Amino acid sequence: MPDPLLYTNGYSRAPKLLNGSFVQLLEDIVGFLPNVVTFQYNPETITRSLEPWNPMAVDDADRGSQAPTVQPFDVPEKFTGFQLEFDATDGMGAGHPVYEQFGIEPQLAALRKLVQASEGLIGDLTSSFKDLAGIGGGEAKRPTVAPTLLVLGKRVVLPVRITSFSVDEKMHSPTLYPIMATVSLEMEVMTPDMFRCTNSRAGKIAVAAYEFTRLREDASAVLNLANAASAVSSLLPI
Repeated sequence: MPDPLLYTNGYSRAPKLLNGSFVQLLEDIVGFLPNVVTFQYNPETITRSLEPWNPMAVDDADRGSQAPTVQPFDVPEKFTGFQLEFDATDGMGAGHPVYEQFGIEPQLAALRKLVQASEGLIGDLTSSFKDLAGIGGGEAKRPTVAPTLLVLGKRVVLPVRITSFSVDEKMHSPTLYPIMATVSLEMEVMTPDMFRCTNSRAGKIAVAAYEFTRLREDASAVLNLANAASAVSSLLPI
């Protein structure tokens, strides 16, 4: 569901703004119910880093690759210094009941779910009620963290694992709900190799998203041939 604070500016010729989001692929007790967090403001800076595998590095047996150009798997990619800003003041001024009562706590709570083992949004709520009432228990289950898609328009739709998460709450309501906050994240991209041992719907969607983004990158690299042709002609002494 879109964030109710994502207003347009009223000018018909203004470019339409696409807001990024996280989509956690949760299997819930009522079926597939993803946890979606839309960015109120897109990050100003996005830092992506690649860590190519070093074929000359040795393993525990002091063995390295015989081919210096070998690359046996997808190059690991990371997103670092990823910051999101959330602000409830506009919603409170507009009289939005959720922002007036809870500030931005719903968004922050949904973000915290991205790094926690979960049985789904409704499943977790049900389990918490049972634990509070002292009627928990039942069959033990192995806790798992559902994969999350980082969606930055059509350009980036990648499954990621959040490796670092911190929140700076800047203002609070009289009932101590946060009004403004900065969320800092570090993420690593999950490659299809990581989903080889699962046949879940979430795993299949994650792999499809990864392959979709790689297809768009390959197409963009082909488009660069138009620039490369003119660059090469200017370099050659012809």
